[in-house]
Amino acid sequence: FFFGKIFFAFVRLMSKKGAKGVDLKALPKASFIEQRNAKFDALWQKQCAEYEAKAKPIKVTMPDNSVRDAEAWKTSPLDIAMSISKGLAEKSIVARVNETLWDLGRPLEEDCSLELLDFEEPAASEVFWHSSSHVLGYAMERFLQCKLSIGPPLEGGGFFYEADSDGRAISEEDYSGLEAACKELVGQKAPFQRLVVAKEDAVDMFSYNPFKATILKDKVPEGGFCTVYKCGDLVDPCRGPHVVNTSRVKALAVTKNSSSYFQGKAENASLQRVYGIAFPNNDLMKQWKQFMEQAAKADHRNVGKQQSLWYFHEFAPGCSFFYPHGARIYNTLVDFIKVQYRRRGFDEVMTPNVYSSKLWEQSGHWAHYAENMFKIEIEKEIHSLKPMNCPGHMLLFASKAKSYRDLPIRFADFGVLHRNELSGALSGLTRVRRFQQDDAHIFVRQDQIEDEIIRCLDFVAFVYEIFGFQFYLNLSTRNPEKWLGDLKIWDDAESRLAKAMNDFCKIPQEFEDFSGAKIKYDGTPACIRTFKKLVENGKYEKPLQYWVHNPEDAAFYGPKIDIQVEDCMKRKHQCATIQLDFCLPERFKLSYIMSPQEKEAREAAGQGGGVDGIAANTRPVVIHRAVLGSVERMLAVLTEHWAGKWPFWISPRQVLIVPVAHDHDEYAASVQQKFHDAGFFVDADLGDNSLPKKVRNGQIAQYNFILVCGSNERDNGTVAIRTRDGGQHGEKSVADAIEWLDRLRREYSKEY
Repeated sequence: FFFGKIFFAFVRLMSKKGAKGVDLKALPKASFIEQRNAKFDALWQKQCAEYEAKAKPIKVTMPDNSVRDAEAWKTSPLDIAMSISKGLAEKSIVARVNETLWDLGRPLEEDCSLELLDFEEPAASEVFWHSSSHVLGYAMERFLQCKLSIGPPLEGGGFFYEADSDGRAISEEDYSGLEAACKELVGQKAPFQRLVVAKEDAVDMFSYNPFKATILKDKVPEGGFCTVYKCGDLVDPCRGPHVVNTSRVKALAVTKNSSSYFQGKAENASLQRVYGIAFPNNDLMKQWKQFMEQAAKADHRNVGKQQSLWYFHEFAPGCSFFYPHGARIYNTLVDFIKVQYRRRGFDEVMTPNVYSSKLWEQSGHWAHYAENMFKIEIEKEIHSLKPMNCPGHMLLFASKAKSYRDLPIRFADFGVLHRNELSGALSGLTRVRRFQQDDAHIFVRQDQIEDEIIRCLDFVAFVYEIFGFQFYLNLSTRNPEKWLGDLKIWDDAESRLAKAMNDFCKIPQEFEDFSGAKIKYDGTPACIRTFKKLVENGKYEKPLQYWVHNPEDAAFYGPKIDIQVEDCMKRKHQCATIQLDFCLPERFKLSYIMSPQEKEAREAAGQGGGVDGIAANTRPVVIHRAVLGSVERMLAVLTEHWAGKWPFWISPRQVLIVPVAHDHDEYAASVQQKFHDAGFFVDADLGDNSLPKKVRNGQIAQYNFILVCGSNERDNGTVAIRTRDGGQHGEKSVADAIEWLDRLRREYSKEY
């Protein structure tokens, strides 16, 4: 969606290229640059001397198992790449040393394995865009004399930098100046110099900048160290790694600007954010522009207007209005999930929209999420519109006694949710304040976790196959600084999730590498690469996919499986999620009566005694599960994935009846009624246009089927079937046509 949003600004800025010359030489340097850079240079000279003193011979193992001689603290990955070929060195973006991403220009430190990555590798392209953000940061200091905040790469590609511009609002008029400053730094071929500094030195170096100083004070432990990079006149605290020098950024464009808040908090300073895109060659930039044109045409906001699907108004910011045709899509999507609920053992429930703040205090959301809730005072007590369904489902479970025989219990809820998103974050259907989601909470015993997770993954796979999505699984595990509960339970839950994903993906729990050593599949990059090589050599069957470990990204209440979908334009979106929760059952004192076997096993493991003073009871585990996620956001994703060409089963305009002449209007109307009675979205064009014009209008309006009715069809009780792509499918009786289309609808066919 980032690319879709920036395309229009990109087109506008292209038309202004060269319209306003910029004389960078006439601009003074920002006052803080000289002192900051002098501090860096002094520490850099000291580091170089230390490295020189530590030099010693080492061995470097390449991916083909060849071994090269090198010197620790002196030889860099770039040196080794150059010794192989100049072309390899020029193509390489970043290195991987002992499974750690490593700057091409950073000296190696010990015996190691080395892999050189080019732009095609996702990890390398992310590094490239991160380095490009530093080039943009240089330009913002050079051209606007800003005080920089942060400049990360973006998950979907590209980057941004945000800064305090001393009250100046950045506009499109500044883009050419910023790009000229970027080009200046690129032309300098400035190396990215990596400096390891003590916290106190880093804070001193950036004492002029309240944003950098705050980040360093908060993120770097007392007595600790961090890294600072220099390229040209820009010095920036950063973990890295980076490209070898700025000349690698062959093509760069500023694409968009907006306002933001420091650290995303409205009470903090207001900043100016500038977005950009860059590539290592001009051909990739041209391809990107073509992609942007395609993305803009499919943008859900444009399609929504063209097809009269949804609408926004300033009187209800962040809340979408759905026209009748939009409501048809919305309801069909919800009904599609509801059919699966019945088949998969879910029970729909309905819960209130407004709760007392006491509920959120008990759930823990009030302390962490209150600022994102819409609050209402009722009889001098604070209430709020619900932003999520889970606490209400906890109350439902707790309202009646439960036995181990009752579990699993699967509650599903399409209740309306409200979240008080910042106005600057609102964007079409992708970020709204009022929405629904296919929210479900599954209450299980410990021994049911794996089976239930596999059922959830199967549900996801079924839905996404119908949508035509590729999807990718990530296991997010415990953050050592943000977690609640029992460590043994966490470890066990993470292990169960990993086992369930292995079973789903058809990956062995353990495999033997080429040396015969047994390796546990854990989703780490090194493990994945090893297993892929074994698969390529025919030692193991190719799995459905290779799930990835995402360390320290779990929710505080339990580990989770994050699921990204990839649309037809290769963009990834976070939609589905499967999360384990041990926290809410404890907060709401949920329990069920154990089986004799479970009670005995817990006692044997030293976990007896029950809960809440009842020896026979124990806590369930809750699985939070969504497949669509926000229905509104999923509609935006599907709109752009299908470019507004809705598959027949979900189309708001399924059938158009077209009479050849007015003599056939009565028959056309009768056919329309029969399709309407069969539950199809059907219209009839009884206007004065010619037949070709009516057919063409139907195709442009994205009717899946256009049924032509002339004298022959009227006399035989048939229709001549055409499709929106211009295909002609012969003549069928009205009854046969209804039966055929009904089958396509029931089977969720992707064919039409």
